[in-house]
Amino acid sequence: MRRTKKYRHFIETPDASRWELAGYEAMLPISEKSNPITRELDQADPVQIVQLLKECDAEIFQEEEEALLNYKRLYSEEVLKTMMDIISKVQEVLKDPDNGLIVLSGGGTSGRLAFLIAISFNKMLKGLGQLPCYTYIIAGGDRSLVMSQEGLEDSALLGIEELRKVRKDGKDGKKSGWLVECAPFVAGQLDFCMNNLDIFLPVLVGFNPVSMARNDRIEGWHSTFRQVAERMQKLQELHKAFILNPVVGPEGICGASRMKGGSATKILLETLLLAAHKSISRMTEISDKCLVEILRTYERAHKVTYAQSRKIAALLNQAGTSLQRKACVYMVGWHTLGLIAIMDGVDCIPTFGADTKDVRGFLIGDHSELFNQETELLAQSPRLAFSQEDFVKTILPSLTELDTVLFLFTLDDDLAEVEELVVQVKEKTSNIQALSHATVGQNLPASLKKLFPAIISIVWPILFLEYEGNFIQKFQRELSTKWILNTVSTGAHVLKGNILHNYMVDLRISNSKLFWRAVSILQRFTGHTQARCLDSLLHVIYDSEVLLDDLRGKEISTHVGVATEKTQVVPTALLCLLRNYSVQEARMRLDTSHSIRAAIEASLNAPGHKRGTERSDTASRTT
Repeated sequence: MRRTKKYRHFIETPDASRWELAGYEAMLPISEKSNPITRELDQADPVQIVQLLKECDAEIFQEEEEALLNYKRLYSEEVLKTMMDIISKVQEVLKDPDNGLIVLSGGGTSGRLAFLIAISFNKMLKGLGQLPCYTYIIAGGDRSLVMSQEGLEDSALLGIEELRKVRKDGKDGKKSGWLVECAPFVAGQLDFCMNNLDIFLPVLVGFNPVSMARNDRIEGWHSTFRQVAERMQKLQELHKAFILNPVVGPEGICGASRMKGGSATKILLETLLLAAHKSISRMTEISDKCLVEILRTYERAHKVTYAQSRKIAALLNQAGTSLQRKACVYMVGWHTLGLIAIMDGVDCIPTFGADTKDVRGFLIGDHSELFNQETELLAQSPRLAFSQEDFVKTILPSLTELDTVLFLFTLDDDLAEVEELVVQVKEKTSNIQALSHATVGQNLPASLKKLFPAIISIVWPILFLEYEGNFIQKFQRELSTKWILNTVSTGAHVLKGNILHNYMVDLRISNSKLFWRAVSILQRFTGHTQARCLDSLLHVIYDSEVLLDDLRGKEISTHVGVATEKTQVVPTALLCLLRNYSVQEARMRLDTSHSIRAAIEASLNAPGHKRGTERSDTASRTT
């Protein structure tokens, strides 16, 4: 029997799941486990896909169960206390902004969220007539905001160098370093912070217990990530460092931290920073009640968002049809909704092995003051295209009837500008939809409404709050948009056949974490040893039937550098292992099959082979 929940929830959180039991995929960290909710996601229709991913997202707000493993959850007293301790440190910077700086840093999805949150809170400060005190770092610089560069996350030394630049170029006072994601890039920064505690206060945000942190050697460096985190644990007792790591459960797609991990990161950081700003403006002490009130606004966002499940499913189906027909999905968003769209599109590349043009986001509106180094984004490269001008000049002329275009806006945006662009797009394709956000009392103009065959219209209550509090609705709209886009792009790739059960079997091997995840997937579905799966992966990466010993001895970064430019590496290796195919034979099977999933299932169902996802402990490496 479930215990009585401490807090009244706005949504129905799932019952305790198998992943919370001690023996469930025990060798894997929680973020890499397979979520039982989505175990048969590949067999689901669009309506079912939305429902399953809705349940996964609801796990963010689940409370811990006394009868199960003692994982800290979002509402755990220990987590709330850590949040209040961190807030007190943020307040010190806010009270003396001339001598302090809050640095948000990460790689990939985490770095893009660091950018989004930093610009949002600087905008809040500007509105209050105060100087900005937030900055961001992303592995690979501003180019990584609009294109996939996961390999740069593997360098601890690069992370240190980027943090040194902030120290050199920034203010001379105390800096709070908020580092998100367990990547080597961040490990180097955490270590640097701990070696300079007179300048930095490091805060690590993650969603695994420290005991589950990656413990493999970081190439070209002296420590593992777990060793860094364990050192932070000791400093936390002295309030010289903090680890904020509530468990939110496995991802709907195994290991796809762009989804629940990204959403939980946004919720945590915005809650912390907003609470700190509110307490300063009101000149009051922060309380766990205040934190819970803010967290519950995100629960409301979940409820409001997924009330539109049927319309989300219809959009998902349309996007999936476009991908199945080798066409494209474009998401055109105004202001920060455009940034959310860009993030979603970029994240599809490593997650699903997508081409850069398959799912793409574009930002409508002025972006002249958003980036640290905007000149990096002005290079004439199709991979860097993200602006309104880019969409009109490079995408609009080549749109076809098979493409899907989704418009993202609020009713506070320039609706005449929205209408003008919709009219242009509709001349090329009828597959257009809209996601609009409004507050009670706002109505979409009839002239704009009639242009769309379908609109996901989300209406938010009017908030009578002080200036900082009004940002809650902005954050809700962004999170709601993120949930919908994540669900649509994920579901579209499920329908395309890129997912087996709930595993990203066609991931792009673009960093060390994804390299070892690929090996883990091979082990799980074939039952072979790690060594044999590793050899098979290298055979495919190097297009070689004979594997030389010196190739096995090379650094992982060398393999990743070659694999990043290859497609269908994991499914090719799977077929080689399951059917003893040569690399060329496996590729031919994939080329002639209806989908990647169909090709793999045919091999799994062949005489003498069993579907291997129940082999919960074959992957022994934590990632």
